[in-house]
Amino acid sequence: MGDGSQQPDAVGQLEVWCAGEDWCPVTTTSSLICKKWHPVILHRLLEHGPSGFNELKADVDGISSKVLSESLDDLEENHLINREVVSEKPFRVQYSLTEHGRSLKPVIYEMRDWGLEHLTEPTDESVAQS
Repeated sequence: MGDGSQQPDAVGQLEVWCAGEDWCPVTTTSSLICKKWHPVILHRLLEHGPSGFNELKADVDGISSKVLSESLDDLEENHLINREVVSEKPFRVQYSLTEHGRSLKPVIYEMRDWGLEHLTEPTDESVAQS
């Protein structure tokens, strides 16, 4: 998939890695989306639609180019985003959500909403102590 060709959405369901346990769907889902930047990238694609690499880098404040590239590769490998070459000269790619990626909208938005309800900005005092 990292060859630049656009892959169709994965057909059917994604593979579960620890079949048989009642907590397995939670483990599998978290392993797909819970790396540090994955939910943020998915949120930005949900909010802004298909985006190029530089657009995503600007939208995901604080991420390095290397980590963004690795994260996008991982999300593509897990059938959550598509990578499409839109121009050869200059070389330009665009990332968009697959059907599986779009289906995470309620999960990502619930994460956002929970954070808005329960988290606060650090105070100057707590920042100084860390």
